[in-house]
Amino acid sequence: MTTVAVRVRARASRARQDWDGTTLGLWVVEPAAGGQANAAVIGAIARWLGVSRGEVTIRSGRFARTKIVEVAGDVALPRPDALG
Repeated sequence: MTTVAVRVRARASRARQDWDGTTLGLWVVEPAAGGQANAAVIGAIARWLGVSRGEVTIRSGRFARTKIVEVAGDVALPRPDALG
């Protein structure tokens, strides 16, 4: 398992991400209501790490801006300057 700390900003004007090597800053255009932002977070992390959405789980912080996300398997996290 690989664990990533994520700081989410919902309802952003455009989607983007910022990885500093410790925390992934993630801006999503979806609102937090109805779990839409959480679904967007799972999709963005899956694309970023090249895994399926089913391998990404929010372990804590479902209703918070700061989340702990777990990725199944041993996934190598990119270098801080290598966003994908």
